[in-house]
Amino acid sequence: MPSSNLIRGNAIVANEWTCVTLPPPAEETVRKQAGKVVLFKLTGEVSATPEQIAATQIPASGKVLVPLSVWLARKQELAGRLDKGELGVWLDTHELIESLVEGEADLNDFPLIGVHVERCADGRIFSIATLLRTRYGYNNELRAFGDVLRDQLFFLKRCGFDSFLIRADRSAEEALASLKDFSAPYQGAVDDQLPIWRRINRNAL
Repeated sequence: MPSSNLIRGNAIVANEWTCVTLPPPAEETVRKQAGKVVLFKLTGEVSATPEQIAATQIPASGKVLVPLSVWLARKQELAGRLDKGELGVWLDTHELIESLVEGEADLNDFPLIGVHVERCADGRIFSIATLLRTRYGYNNELRAFGDVLRDQLFFLKRCGFDSFLIRADRSAEEALASLKDFSAPYQGAVDDQLPIWRRINRNAL
């Protein structure tokens, strides 16, 4: 296994960013519906308490990737880090992109935005990336991390992600190879808006 599990572009590279996480809540609540445990948080659900946000420890130096809730609540404290280009923000799939957009006039002030997926079956990560790249015009590094599977990387890239932090118990080399699973996607997407039939020069056939 390589020393780094970060894929950027077509290579495994060193990770310069420290991902800051919220401290665990005082007590975990298990939600059930029809007798079954609810695994996914609802879109827009508030999951960080003021106590967690205030207690979040942020390294005093270096590049840091902070939770969206921390950025919104502690923006004045962190503004200088953003000005230096050493602060990025990450959000969970259940958090609203609108909260990020309303909290920062120009998303491209962030050199890095991360999207965390708690469980691989949560498809909201694809929609979030597409909206950030298209509707909201984000042009800098967009990173997927968390429970990201090898088989998803090619499609995450098509939605606009250009870096992937693979879990420590998985192979970054195998994940990197997955980006070449398909040579010519049929549909248009964020990475290439033209469908294949528009990309083919039929006069050359």
